[in-house]
Amino acid sequence: MQGSRPLRLFWIASLSIFLIVSQSLMARAQSMPDSFADLAERISPAVVNITTSTMVAGRTGPQGIVPEGSPFEDFFREFQDRNGGDRSQPRRSSALGSGFVISEDGYIVTNNHVIDGADEITIEFFEGFTLPATLVGTDPNTDIALLKVEADSPLKFVSFGDSDASRVGNWVLAMGNPLGQGFSVSAGIVSARNRALSGTYDDYIQTDAAINRGNSGGPLFNMKGEVIGVNTAILSPNGGSIGIGFSMASNVVQKVVAQLKEYGETRRGWLGVRIQDVTPDMAEALGLASASGAMVSDVPEGPAMDAGMKAGDVIVKFDGRDVSDTRELVRAVGNTEVGKSVRVVVNRGGNTETLLITLGRREEAERSFPASQQLAPEEPAETQLMGLTLSPLTTDLRAELGLSESDKGLAVLAVDEGAEAFEKGLRQGDVITEAGQAQVMSVTDLQDKIDEAREAGRKSILLLVRRGGDPRFVALSLDES
Repeated sequence: MQGSRPLRLFWIASLSIFLIVSQSLMARAQSMPDSFADLAERISPAVVNITTSTMVAGRTGPQGIVPEGSPFEDFFREFQDRNGGDRSQPRRSSALGSGFVISEDGYIVTNNHVIDGADEITIEFFEGFTLPATLVGTDPNTDIALLKVEADSPLKFVSFGDSDASRVGNWVLAMGNPLGQGFSVSAGIVSARNRALSGTYDDYIQTDAAINRGNSGGPLFNMKGEVIGVNTAILSPNGGSIGIGFSMASNVVQKVVAQLKEYGETRRGWLGVRIQDVTPDMAEALGLASASGAMVSDVPEGPAMDAGMKAGDVIVKFDGRDVSDTRELVRAVGNTEVGKSVRVVVNRGGNTETLLITLGRREEAERSFPASQQLAPEEPAETQLMGLTLSPLTTDLRAELGLSESDKGLAVLAVDEGAEAFEKGLRQGDVITEAGQAQVMSVTDLQDKIDEAREAGRKSILLLVRRGGDPRFVALSLDES
C-alpha cells in the first residue's frame, strides 16, 4: 500500500498538468474565432457608403490631339462629341467612400478627403435606403470629417473603443466600400501601432486587413465591435491592397469629433514655440543625460514668451507628462484645452525650471516673428572656423542675403564640403545667431564660446542657425575648430 501512494501522487500531478494545458489551449482557441459572421452581422448596419458629387470646370485648354487646321480635325471633333460631349462645359464628378454612424440621431464619421470640395453628399445605408448629408465640420490635420443626416427613426450606430488598448497581433475587421463594391468586410491583425505618416497629429494603426480605394473613412473594428480606427491610407505601388493599411487611431478621432460636434471646427492648444528633436550630439553639447525632450529653437510672441521661455530651453515635461520628442509634445499640446494653465519643465543651462503657461489656440495663433534685434557691429574681415568661412553681417551682406537691418549674427560665406558642418546641412547664406546658447555678433564672440566649451570639457558646441528666417540648432564637434 505504501508503494502505491507515490504512484497516486504521480497521476494526480499529471492530471493537474493536463488540465492546466487544456485550459490554456481552450482559452487560446476562444481568442481565435472560427468565424467573424456574428460580429459582421451585428455591426454592418452602422457602416455606410458615401457618394459625393462635385461640379468641376470644363477644360479650357486644347481639346484635341491633332494640330489646328489638320484634315483630321473635323473627324476628331466628331469622335469627341460622340464619346464625351462638349468637354468645355462644366460637368459633375462623383466619388465614393465609406463612413460609420456614431449616434442614433445621425452623426457620421468619415475622412476629410472623401468629402472635400463636394457639393452634394449622399449616404447609403446597409438596409438599402439613402439620405442626404450635411457637413458639420472637418479637420484636414487628421483627415477627419463629421457629417449629419436627418432620419425618421433612430439609426443603428457603433461606439469608439480604446485604441491604446489594442495590441500588435490583435484581430481586427475593416468594413467599407472598396472599389465601389459596397458593404465589404475584410479581416486581419494589428501589424503595428503609433505609426507616423506625414501629419502633425498622426497616430496610425497599421493593419494587414485588406483596405482599398473606397475604404477611406470606414471603420476598423476590434473583436468587441468597437471602432478603434478610421481607415485612411494604404501603402501600395499599384493602388491596391498589399497588406499595409493605416487607420487613424480612435483616441485621436474621438477628440476631433467631439470638437467638430460642439464647435464645427477644432480648437487645439498652442504653446507658442518652434521646436526640434534633441540629437545625441546636442545632448552632449548641453550636458544632458539623454537625447530626449524638445529643443526650443525660437519663441515668438505668444504664451511661452509671456511665461519666460527662451530659445535653447529643452522641454522635458508638459502638464506632468515626460516629453520624449517633438512629436509627442505637439500631440500633447494640441490635445490640451485652450486656456488651460499648464506647468512646463525645461532644462536651461544644466538646471531645471518650471514655467506656468496659459495655452492659446493654435488655429488663431500669430505666425509672425517680431524683429526686435539691434544692428551688429561691422567686422569686414572673413574668418575660417570649423570648416566655415564666416563674416559678421554688414549692410552689404544683409542686402545680398535678403536680410533685414534687424538681423544679426555671422554670415556663412562658404562651407568646406569635407567638413562636419557641410555634412550636417550648413550652407552658404546661413546665419549663425547663437553659439553655446549665447548671442554672437562677431567672430570673436564665437571663438570665445568655443574656448568656454573646451574649458568646460565639452566635445561639441551648439549653434543656432537661421536660413530664410527658419531657425534650427546644429551641434558641431570642437575638433574641427
